[in-house]
Amino acid sequence: MTTTASDITFRLEQKRRIQADFPGPKSLALAERRKAVVAAGVASGVPVYVADADGGIIQDVDGNSFIDLGSGIAVTSVGASDPAVVGAVKEAVEHFTHTCFMVTPYEGYVAVAEQLNRLTPGDHEKRTVLFNSGAEAVENAIKVARLATGRDAVVAFDHAYHGRTNLTMALTAKAMPYKTNFGPFAPEVYRMPMSYPYREENPEITGAEAAKRAITMIEKQIGGDQVAAIIIEPIQGEGGFIVPAEGFLPALAEWAKEKGIVFIADEVQSGFCRTGEWFAVNHEGVIPDIMTLAKGIAGGMPLSAITGRADLLDAVHPGGLGGTYGGNPVACAAALASIGSMEEYDLAGRARHIEAVATTRLRELQTELAGSDSAVIGDVRGRGAMLAIELVQAGSKEPNPELTKAVAAACLKEGVIILTCGTYGNVIRLLPPLVITDELLNDGLDVLAAAIKANA
Repeated sequence: MTTTASDITFRLEQKRRIQADFPGPKSLALAERRKAVVAAGVASGVPVYVADADGGIIQDVDGNSFIDLGSGIAVTSVGASDPAVVGAVKEAVEHFTHTCFMVTPYEGYVAVAEQLNRLTPGDHEKRTVLFNSGAEAVENAIKVARLATGRDAVVAFDHAYHGRTNLTMALTAKAMPYKTNFGPFAPEVYRMPMSYPYREENPEITGAEAAKRAITMIEKQIGGDQVAAIIIEPIQGEGGFIVPAEGFLPALAEWAKEKGIVFIADEVQSGFCRTGEWFAVNHEGVIPDIMTLAKGIAGGMPLSAITGRADLLDAVHPGGLGGTYGGNPVACAAALASIGSMEEYDLAGRARHIEAVATTRLRELQTELAGSDSAVIGDVRGRGAMLAIELVQAGSKEPNPELTKAVAAACLKEGVIILTCGTYGNVIRLLPPLVITDELLNDGLDVLAAAIKANA
């Protein structure tokens, strides 16, 4: 008998429940404590403090229950307290919490590398290195590419987000809040136009043509033989959940191969069943040279990785890659359990089901509002459970960040947590846990639709 996500039993009741005094007194008291000790530069989108979370529900310290349509930014795909992950973590901490793999290694690190080498696309020989965060993975992928090719230049794209460290800020396209006043940034980073179907000047441009546009600029401004790496999110995250036109990624990857350029797929947000495939590049059969992985990898425990061609990663001298906490044994145990749950419950299939439910409803809403003074849904896009609504000024493509903020606030007031993103701050992104029930998903979509209608 096949086990599916519908067979999961949750600890917490999978229903939203908001009390009249939201945010409650305990959350308000914690907010006051926070002001005195936490740096103001660390912002939180939701003014409540979490006490428990399970499945598609987040419960705060005052007993409010929220529908989680954010998954901690695509991290808790298997749920925030998946029993398999919890059990694996408990067992791991009973033995040891740390030794440093670079000093005294352990099996868990090796086992995670074996799984990532198996799951990532391509049947070539692979190697994996484990780190802590997505930005750290990106930094190390660039290091490998530069060493292996002997070149310096790195190509990134408009609307990209790759992290908050110095190099990854240079790769990231959005200035505020990520880059403003934090420079100077790492050199030899070049930005090229992305395929953004909704906002193309020529709506008929194909993916292959958009790739040729970028390639022509690379050749003209840098020279293909000077480029160490092209790094791209197969579906852009913070930039607005932008799905490039079909053919864009394969054309870039093929040209990179011809020029000896390392093609890096940043799957930090889009990986691990999120888009309805194990990885977003699988939708078009693209096989990257290196992949950067994090977020959904370990059920909420801090872990990231680069997985790629053995010849590239093995080119690095011993000691050139690593880090004190990279591949922490407890995080490795969580990753192995999380991957096991993804396979057991076919969460890639579950993501496709979420897409079918949500996009049907969102496009119906878009059609309902079209042609009226409330025609504010410019685009509905995404894959799997990585979906977006781009909000615009009615009757135009002018971004509408004010409406986006208002909708997010209205949803929160009704007990639904949604995230926003986009270069223009006008995109609602939906990243529900892949184990969310249909009832909870539809309830959340009801609230979202009502909030858009009420505020349009």
